[in-house]
Amino acid sequence: MTGIGLVWNPRAGQNRRDPDGARRLQRRLGDHGVVAAPASLAELSRVAEDFRKKDIRVLGIAGGDGTNHVTMTGFREVYGDAPLPTLAFLRGGTMNTVADALGVPRGKPEGLLDKLVVRCLERELPTQARPTLDVDGKLGFLWGVGVLPAFLQAYYDTGAPSPWTAVKTLSRAVGSVLVGGELAKRMTRPIEVTMTVDGEEIGTRAYMAVAAGTVAELGLGFRPFHLAPSLDDRFHLLSIHASPAQVVAELPRIRRGEPMRDGRSTDRGARVAVVRVPGDSMSMMIDGDMFHLPKPEVTLRVGPTVRVVDL
Repeated sequence: MTGIGLVWNPRAGQNRRDPDGARRLQRRLGDHGVVAAPASLAELSRVAEDFRKKDIRVLGIAGGDGTNHVTMTGFREVYGDAPLPTLAFLRGGTMNTVADALGVPRGKPEGLLDKLVVRCLERELPTQARPTLDVDGKLGFLWGVGVLPAFLQAYYDTGAPSPWTAVKTLSRAVGSVLVGGELAKRMTRPIEVTMTVDGEEIGTRAYMAVAAGTVAELGLGFRPFHLAPSLDDRFHLLSIHASPAQVVAELPRIRRGEPMRDGRSTDRGARVAVVRVPGDSMSMMIDGDMFHLPKPEVTLRVGPTVRVVDL
């Protein structure tokens, strides 16, 4: 049995600047496991099949939020109903929101890999359990429509994605809201959403955002999914129907992990939610990645619970 199987994403934000990273991590890992650097989904599938044959104990992922959800999705397609290996998020991407939410210490993949090896040598591997979010077959921890993909579009349009760029994009958006600028109008345009949640028809309403999470944090320290840490078999479904100015006023509460004031949002735990928008397409976010679907409806379900190493 191989202890650690490590997926290194050569296209992740920090990893792109480190072309020798996979080889260096293999040298550090030594006899404790194997490193793979798949460059396509087909290669990822072959890596998953190889790791399953090797019966790896821990699946390490060196990349950001996008790499995490793509890797989990690819491995689930190979593992089927069998449990995924224990996961270890080793950062390395532009956005590492899920790692932050789960308490993974800051650092580079090699330093976190050293900690992972030490953890694997302990008598009991310290882990925490988290349900995933299944979005039409894609596994992740965070999802949203409305202002969330609109914010990401403005962020990526800068051409220089980084945590500092995210802060500047948020500052620009807040300033635009305060003066009624075009950026705010474009990002916060209400979206008509019809939802069915656990079999209950919610009806159609205009929202600034509808979002879901199985971890509390959404990025930049904001924690809108305050119910998530206490939900073992559901996800936190958040519907925001406040005005842009009201949302800006709520930002300190959201950062503290507190619910928005009455009448500005709806929070509920859910197992299944069907979300529909007008038209024939949908723009959405999964773990910081943008998706443009050629259909107006998506189904969210509680995905498989995964165990994540406490580093």
